[in-house]
Amino acid sequence: MLENASIANRPVQPAQSTAASSNQETGNDRTRRLKNAYLQSRPTICMERAAAFTRSFKKTEGQARCLRLAKAFRHACETITINIFDDELVVGTHGSGRRMGALVPEISWKWLNEELDTIETRPRDPYYISPEHRKLFLEEIVPYWKTRSLEEKALAQFPAETLKTGVNTDILDTEMKWRSHVGEITPDFQDIVFPKGFRKIRDEAREKLEELKYTEIEDLDKIEYYQSSIEACEGIMTLGRRYAEKAEAMAKVQTDPQRRQELAAIGANCRRVPAESPRNFWEAAQMCWFVMMSCFLSENCPAFNVGRFDMFMNPFFQDDLETKTITGEFAQEIINCLWIKIAELIWLLPKSGSRYYAGYSGFTNLSVGGRNFDGSDAVNEISYMAVEATSRVGLPQPSLSVIIHPDTPEDFLLACCRLARQGIGFPAFHNDRVGVQMMMYAGLRPDDAREWTLLGCVVPHHRKVYEWTDAGGYNMAAALEWTLNRGRSRITGEQMGLPTKDPREFSSFNELKETFFTQVRHILNHCAISTIIEQRLHRQMVPRPFLSLLVEGCMESGSDLVNGGARYNIGPGWIVVGAADCANGLAAIRKNVFEEKNITMDQLLKALDDDFVGHEEIHEMLKNSPKFGNDDDYVDRLQVEMTDFNDRGLSEYTDILGNPFHSAIMGLTYNIPTGSVVGALPCGRKATTPLAEGCSPHPGTDTSGPTASMRSEAKVNHELHPGGTLLNLKLLPSAIEGQRGLAGMANLIRSYFELGGYHCQFNVISQETLRDAQANPDDYRDLVIRVAGYCAIFTELSPEVQNEVIRRTSHESL
Repeated sequence: MLENASIANRPVQPAQSTAASSNQETGNDRTRRLKNAYLQSRPTICMERAAAFTRSFKKTEGQARCLRLAKAFRHACETITINIFDDELVVGTHGSGRRMGALVPEISWKWLNEELDTIETRPRDPYYISPEHRKLFLEEIVPYWKTRSLEEKALAQFPAETLKTGVNTDILDTEMKWRSHVGEITPDFQDIVFPKGFRKIRDEAREKLEELKYTEIEDLDKIEYYQSSIEACEGIMTLGRRYAEKAEAMAKVQTDPQRRQELAAIGANCRRVPAESPRNFWEAAQMCWFVMMSCFLSENCPAFNVGRFDMFMNPFFQDDLETKTITGEFAQEIINCLWIKIAELIWLLPKSGSRYYAGYSGFTNLSVGGRNFDGSDAVNEISYMAVEATSRVGLPQPSLSVIIHPDTPEDFLLACCRLARQGIGFPAFHNDRVGVQMMMYAGLRPDDAREWTLLGCVVPHHRKVYEWTDAGGYNMAAALEWTLNRGRSRITGEQMGLPTKDPREFSSFNELKETFFTQVRHILNHCAISTIIEQRLHRQMVPRPFLSLLVEGCMESGSDLVNGGARYNIGPGWIVVGAADCANGLAAIRKNVFEEKNITMDQLLKALDDDFVGHEEIHEMLKNSPKFGNDDDYVDRLQVEMTDFNDRGLSEYTDILGNPFHSAIMGLTYNIPTGSVVGALPCGRKATTPLAEGCSPHPGTDTSGPTASMRSEAKVNHELHPGGTLLNLKLLPSAIEGQRGLAGMANLIRSYFELGGYHCQFNVISQETLRDAQANPDDYRDLVIRVAGYCAIFTELSPEVQNEVIRRTSHESL
């Protein structure tokens, strides 16, 4: 728990209806028990959602696709197992238990068919599947969805060259959107969900439906949209009623008086929400959770973002304090329980996907701080309580992000730094000024942009936006390899890129660099091809009836998200991987081959072909060349050029809604699989080893301290990358000891943001601790660390991801 960070204990007496203790230790005991239950649960594949969708689809052949999906969602809400676990104050699961991964067969089923016998023992993110659910998959789900999935259609439609470059190559991660649904939504709790409730949303759809005519051709799509909206509303309201009935039944047989009161209150909450608007803090928290779990039930994919939690929850908290129907500590308990429910959300992935998104994360971001619509500071009591909940719960989700601006209270920033010092990888710090610039660059009005939030890892987002924030990722380092090998892979010898000239014939560094950019453009072209084909298939096959209820513009226009119904539509983002390796490699070539002529191009190419074996002197020369992350303009300006080019190159393409593609420089664990297919690079990196992660320096090369690393990072034009940029730093605990160390950390963050940096996050842990956790995992089963733009339990990661975290530079001082 954070020292001196909580302001939750308000001197207010609980009302009888709260049915809970205001004692802090009781709340902590509840949190510990729920956390232990989470840690004892095993990631499991649940077929209940897939079975419900399959059975519904069999009954709705011939109907409009959006209506079929809405009816399938409703059927899932009517049939999935209803779970209320001991100690819970916020209830609901999107499967048959905790930590359930749900298959989405309308998108993809083939991978599980291929992995069914190995998924429990695979090295990365294994899952248990029961014999009953295995049988259900083989006998009912596979036979129906064979030839009907989006994956099968996408692979049949991709051009041969895109298949060669972008499917199972680790050059492009195209499978993000043909083996998974989209996710990437911020429900509008402020203006839609809380003010209306789903009964009023349903009634609004009914009223609009009555105005339409089947005889008007332009009304037909709208009729189907509003019919699907009604079905989706009925589904989530049914889910609430079922939980109310379950809680009421459990209360009748519960012998413990306190738990009986809690269950009765939970039943009353679920009778109210999600059908009606919440009236108090507890109902609002339950409403928030019903929406989040229904998002996963609808699609089971990543980055359903909670949004500005403190902004939309604080009015309920203040009203309850005013009426003395809640205490600060009981509100803290509710938040803690909500955090644990969010941690249960996991995204089921094939073995290929688990290499890119390791750690079972649902990528559920939750933001606090920042500014209000009018530009005033938005920090309030819930902001502090969210930080406190993350400290007390200590699980990988929700991914807590804090938005910092010059007027952010120093006490709040210090509370966030205390949490970071705790060593669990939270929170991620974001610069409000740059986030607003990114949102405006993407097309938002300034007043809307001020209420931006975080989505997924580090993506600036807004509740009135529809976009594919992660259309996929591409391997920029492969383009450098192709430049130096006439378009061929140095690992396999296969022609993968354009057949450009022999690098020994380059007459200047600029000619080499322009050839490199030509290879990058070749990759970007296939990024665009795959995305546009995928978007068209998503529009045809998987409209989003439930999620369209949650975003402004869809109800008003009678148009689904996939058809551009949202108020703001932003083009798809593509993640660049290995930018720092390219900047470092180009700097080494410019210095050693073209300027100082320490080596010839022929000598460099032979060293790369041999992975530096027998070329140790050249290897040392390359490793000692300028590296990004040390405040050295010689290489830093190349990093800026790489990232600016990424923005320009992507923005040449538009998606099916007419919106330009855009850039993201965040890593996830992309750097590991992409590195595995790239040979030795002129920066001195050895063949098949991981690339640089996100916008961060290559591990071990930022040797001048965190300030120099941040100064390098701040030179990047972050506002040009509305998909977000990411900087990972690892600090030894001794670097921020005591009040002086804490103040130094806060000053470091503010200084970085004044220079124009967008994001930073910290692992505050020693290599010795991490290596001990590798050797003795049972002693560290709740060790949470920062992987990339998200956190995970260290001992659940594969050894290759663990080693990647360990090898990052550990800074001993600020």
